[in-house]
Amino acid sequence: MTTQQKLKVTLVRSPIGTKESHRATVRGLGLRKIRSVSELQDTPEVRGMINKISYLVKILD
Repeated sequence: MTTQQKLKVTLVRSPIGTKESHRATVRGLGLRKIRSVSELQDTPEVRGMINKISYLVKILD
């Protein structure tokens, strides 16, 4: 069994005023308030979600 890498994603900008799909992506990553942190598996799906809202989040490997 291989261990997946984890990513820590921090919401650094408010999603207010952004597209509805971007707000849904923020919620899908488990982020709610500014400076909230979510620890996620490093998968292509999660990377794609992070790429979509890269202007709202900061990634800590």
